[in-house]
Amino acid sequence: MKARVHVMLKNGVLDPQGEAVRHALGALGFDGVNGVRQGKVIDLDLADGTTEAQVAEMCEKLLANTVIESYRIELG
Repeated sequence: MKARVHVMLKNGVLDPQGEAVRHALGALGFDGVNGVRQGKVIDLDLADGTTEAQVAEMCEKLLANTVIESYRIELG
């Protein structure tokens, strides 16, 4: 079984990496970019029978810092 976890900073949390990307895009002539939020994608190859609740527990304990990050799970 496969799972994909999308981890992003929560709204209101400063994103210095996103701001650096926005600034670099502007320097390259892409002036229409008003904001960038950068996150991460984690692909998991899981044993059959692994539940979404177990993946959520993985996120809560290790994959996301839930104080400042949110996550979304896709199973497939």
